[in-house]
Amino acid sequence: MTGVNGTDDLPGNLGADAPIATAPPAALTIAGSDSGGAAGLQADLRTFLTCGVHGLVAVTAVTVQNTLGVHDRSDVPARIVAGQIEAVAADMPVGAAKTGMLASAEIIHAVASACDTAGIGRDHDIPFVVDPVAASMHGHPLFDAAGLEALRAELLPRATVLTPNLDEVRLLTGIEVTERDQMREAAVALHAMGPRAVLVKSGHLTADPECVDLLYDGRAFTELPGPRVRTPHTHGAGDAMASALTAGLARGMNVADAARFGKWYVGNAVLHSYPMGAKVGPVSAFWRLAAEEWNPQHPPLTASDR
Repeated sequence: MTGVNGTDDLPGNLGADAPIATAPPAALTIAGSDSGGAAGLQADLRTFLTCGVHGLVAVTAVTVQNTLGVHDRSDVPARIVAGQIEAVAADMPVGAAKTGMLASAEIIHAVASACDTAGIGRDHDIPFVVDPVAASMHGHPLFDAAGLEALRAELLPRATVLTPNLDEVRLLTGIEVTERDQMREAAVALHAMGPRAVLVKSGHLTADPECVDLLYDGRAFTELPGPRVRTPHTHGAGDAMASALTAGLARGMNVADAARFGKWYVGNAVLHSYPMGAKVGPVSAFWRLAAEEWNPQHPPLTASDR
């Protein structure tokens, strides 16, 4: 049925031409799915949205998990992962991209090649954030030794920003960081592997009264201080910080400002974290939402309200 101005009179259609909005910035996450909704591409997409960025996605794997652990997973074929990247980049204005769980050396090879084709990476126009997710928060490995070597050899040299936590620092460099001062040594070692900048996340230094992350661009160190929130609910914090940083880059920020933006975002996300399930709950994006103004007594919107 055709309504006002020739529009289809379908449920939800107000029968009037919608105003033409300006497209927001867009960012791409190349990551696995978390069925518990706390981390992975689910965390990335909600962070993009609440940072004012349209989320694009290339799914790498589907995990079967909850707060008790990762129980199973199925990896997406490498050609499908690459195809997703190439499809969205060919049609949509990707402002920045990030990785999460990449599952296997084969997928990493495909991602590296597809990103080169799409112009994503430190030597291209589209910034590339590599979050080197090597294990779940439960300690479940997310790829094998071949995958770790492919990550070092193929993605770190393509990264605009590398965002490891301290467990990932140890896997990539062999450096065991137990004190804040050691983060500088780790950042220098990681920068030598090829990324333009390294952001070492300090969330695992639980004895430190502050949570001071460290950004290193090969020339200068920049400390990003923040309070250490005493909460058990921190699932998805690393994803949230890396994806907020990615959103900042998509919005046109430089690396230092995008890192500060990511730090501000994740600090608030942890502060507003909540329980969900039997064990560790997620950090929150709800703090970014405006107060709800909907009232069931209000009449429905009509075409004349436009």
